[in-house]
Amino acid sequence: MAVYTEVSFDEASSFLQDLNLGTLQSMAGCSGGIENTNYFVTTDQAPYVLTLFERLSAEQLPFYLRLMKHLAHHGIPVPDPAANRDGDVLHTLKGKPAAVVNRLRGKSELAPTAVHCALVGDMLARLHLAGRDFSMHQPNLRGLAWWNETVPVVLPFLQPEQATLLQSELAYQNHIAGQAAYGALPRGPIHADLFRDNVMFEAAADGQGVPALTGFFDFYFAGVDTWLFDLAVCLNDWCVDLPTGAMDAERSQAFLAAYAKVRPLQAQERALLPAMARAGALRFWISRLWDLHLPREAAMLQAHDPGHFERVLRQRILYPMTLNPTTA
Repeated sequence: MAVYTEVSFDEASSFLQDLNLGTLQSMAGCSGGIENTNYFVTTDQAPYVLTLFERLSAEQLPFYLRLMKHLAHHGIPVPDPAANRDGDVLHTLKGKPAAVVNRLRGKSELAPTAVHCALVGDMLARLHLAGRDFSMHQPNLRGLAWWNETVPVVLPFLQPEQATLLQSELAYQNHIAGQAAYGALPRGPIHADLFRDNVMFEAAADGQGVPALTGFFDFYFAGVDTWLFDLAVCLNDWCVDLPTGAMDAERSQAFLAAYAKVRPLQAQERALLPAMARAGALRFWISRLWDLHLPREAAMLQAHDPGHFERVLRQRILYPMTLNPTTA
């Protein structure tokens, strides 16, 4: 989240009143993330998040917003977009597409334990199953086609060894995508960006018991893709040692076991997990290179380090992801 488009207090107040969300009491720009303009806004009714979309078009956005409503209707804890009197959840503010969602309770856990990973694995599987009957379709816009388009653009910024690795891995992923086993992987709507900072938890009331997962948010990279890719993206963030990118065995097995208890992995998914773990690392290495070297101006912006996912990718190549026989 960042601020590219400035919205005044009066502009936000009028906008929220038109949606019957109450009288604005406070607002503050959000500094995390890099895709959209976001404000935390609080009215006399409830706290919300106001988003102005900087890259996504009005044609793309209904998929994300309606998916969130669909998942919320099916009991998945996600932000529920506010509708106007006509039932529309996509609005316009400052000439840009906009939406307002309820703000989730709790806070992100940036140093997750195996317990947190198990909670996320369980809910991710439930999300995948809940999305099976979602009627809208939009591809993962940061999938293989985007990688093929973007790699030539970022290559000039890399050292020769990095460029060789990037091109080699892209060729490998194109090869994997052409296999019959890949084509048979189960698919549906995926979050595609479910990092530690996109999940909320509340501590147990006594401060000692199991925390509660209170929500998944930031669905604006969602699309229809393989569920295994979504799982791999999560493993590469929730279950790694951040300084090295190495996989943490305890956390990864807890995540996979909880996921598989809700939705057991198919044979081709178990076979292709190592390749998809590499794919997840590649996707975010490319996007972070893009954001670092081809940035946009913003009032509040924090670009992420692309070197982290370069390290993760090297780890996934050297030490392929393995499944405990009892996990899935």
